[in-house]
Amino acid sequence: MNVNGIHHITLIAADAQRTVDFYTRVMGLRLVKRTVNFDDPSSYHLYFGDAHGSPGSVLTFFAMPGVPQGRPGMGGTHHYALTVQDGKALRKWKRYLTDLGVNVNGPLDRHYFESLYFRDPEGTIVELATRGPGWTVDEPADALGTSDRQPPASMVRANRDRARIDADTHPEPVPAITPDMALTAGMHHISVIGSDVERTNDFYAGLLGMRLVKRTYNFDDPSSKHWYWGVGDGAPGTLVTYFQLDAQRALPTRMGAGQTHHIALNVASDAEQLELRERLLVAGLRPSPVMDRTYFKSVYAQDPDGHIVEIATAGPGFAVDEPVEELGARLMLPKWLEPHRAQIEGALPPLTVEPWRAPGADDAQAADLEVAA
Repeated sequence: MNVNGIHHITLIAADAQRTVDFYTRVMGLRLVKRTVNFDDPSSYHLYFGDAHGSPGSVLTFFAMPGVPQGRPGMGGTHHYALTVQDGKALRKWKRYLTDLGVNVNGPLDRHYFESLYFRDPEGTIVELATRGPGWTVDEPADALGTSDRQPPASMVRANRDRARIDADTHPEPVPAITPDMALTAGMHHISVIGSDVERTNDFYAGLLGMRLVKRTYNFDDPSSKHWYWGVGDGAPGTLVTYFQLDAQRALPTRMGAGQTHHIALNVASDAEQLELRERLLVAGLRPSPVMDRTYFKSVYAQDPDGHIVEIATAGPGFAVDEPVEELGARLMLPKWLEPHRAQIEGALPPLTVEPWRAPGADDAQAADLEVAA
């Protein structure tokens, strides 16, 4: 049994309210679960995603007041990417974010998609990436990932033309997220830093059954290999990518605000999860026992560079303990912590969360979405 794609990414934040404000008000995502870190109930665990919190759409944050700033490096994540439909929507996002005072880099031509980059308030690098043109622009579908592909020299030059890039934006102000900009397609990919992409291929392709769909180079540093693994033909939402850096020169990642705690991959059932756990065990990677996270079950292991990788089941989902139309409205606790609710709530900072509505929806459309959900 193999993974189906990305389930979620879990990051670290120092300020819960600031994180809620950015991802709901600025990015238009829904707070789908307000709970606590099950292993440390003194801190929030906040989940953002689409209307249902579908696997592959979910960003989660351990909100830890006072946590020091983290640092990217070996064994850590470089950035995560969310999917936008096309280049027009990408440029509307650039204008919208720029008008809000967010420093945006792009759009940049990544050959297989276009993208732009910015940082969230905790310092995490966020990428918005288009769906296409896709992996077959430089090799046929039946030969994806079988040979090294150098980035076109003309594209590298174009991505260094700051004046052109800065001017490439939507011509009119974008005061709010429009329906064509809505981040309903979830994640595009997660990019991680490692020391040996061939060894990493043994982990993702050999153990987890993912497909190596592209062997290329970091377009901003062509001396560094950049490989992509996905599911099937490597559709957005299934992709994990690794930048290869020199382990003797790259500093190790430092966990903290703005950095990733772990990435999670999705399997359809408990049985598939157990089979993958057995593969990891036989390979000597010491996976954790199956852990009940209420909304899914989890197994944790580490990739060859020490990055925490979770194997999470698709269900039962976030509506298991509150109605879909009320997701994120109040603090939800697992049954074993419920007797301590008063103590836990008293120790957590208050959160102000506005009622969620789909970007671009009027009141009638928002009501219809809630009923449909």
